[in-house]
Amino acid sequence: MRIAVFSAKPYDRTFITRANKGERHALSFLEARLTVDTAPLANGFDAVCAFVNDCLDAAVLEQLHNGGTRLVALRSAGFNHVDLAAAERLGITVVRVPAYSPHAVAEHAVALVLSLNRMTYRAYNRVREGNFALDGLLGFDLHGKTVGVIGTGHIGLIFADIMHGFGCRVVASDPFPSANAKPFVEYVPLATLFASADIISLHCPLTPETHHLIDADAIAQMKESVMIINTGRGRVVDTQAVIAGLKSGKIGRLGLDVYEEEEHLFFEDLSQSVIDDDQFMRLTTFHNVLITGHQAFFTAEALTNIAETTLANIDAFESGSGTIHRVNAT
Repeated sequence: MRIAVFSAKPYDRTFITRANKGERHALSFLEARLTVDTAPLANGFDAVCAFVNDCLDAAVLEQLHNGGTRLVALRSAGFNHVDLAAAERLGITVVRVPAYSPHAVAEHAVALVLSLNRMTYRAYNRVREGNFALDGLLGFDLHGKTVGVIGTGHIGLIFADIMHGFGCRVVASDPFPSANAKPFVEYVPLATLFASADIISLHCPLTPETHHLIDADAIAQMKESVMIINTGRGRVVDTQAVIAGLKSGKIGRLGLDVYEEEEHLFFEDLSQSVIDDDQFMRLTTFHNVLITGHQAFFTAEALTNIAETTLANIDAFESGSGTIHRVNAT
């Protein structure tokens, strides 16, 4: 099949090309993000391979359909950026990578917890400047603290397991409690989690119910100086409410690997540009906020799994046999 790979970075080329054993598919790597303006680049391609910040709304899908595209292969687990009803109407099959390396994301969430708690990012800069003062770097023992996990899929449960290893009490909230949860994971109502957790980590999908789950109301229910970590979906967090919580001191530490308006920021080098997202820039002014640019998934193991599953999905679609991870509108 002829495949147009959008939002292609050098690492995408490396891992996807490696997974395309025997060069069984014709790959064209495009640096451009998929939008209504760039969709014509896919004309004549059987399949489009897209990433999390590519736009796959009805207008884009119409253009892809008109250009002959029959398959959208997402190299991600999330699919909230795809108009599935439009894809179904147009006869475009949508596939995804349901799991690539839950350890990668869970471990990155733990890295954010540790870095924020002990302010290692501030200490690193201080030492490089010859400043060995400890004022402003005070942390707390994780042992004995209560960690709230919202969403107990593969990633959430691995995160819970790691935090339990530090000696933390783990409480969790999920409308569908997991049968794989360890005995030490205590399911509680969301309000109880908000009220009791010293650290809250978000691992839930983005749905109408979880959009801005962390809003002013939710923050008001939390403990003073709570730490919030989000390696899930950006729009689960209401940025304005979080900024207000940081200003009041209600939120003591904030770690983000995702951001609700990230599609215009992340995965690009904007160091020579003026960033006009005022809310994002406001977040960067807080000393107790640590932001990484959607890199939680970024391990060699995860990229290998993403590439191999993506190519296997395409193989299965083309041959009509094998495992295909299809995403349906209903």
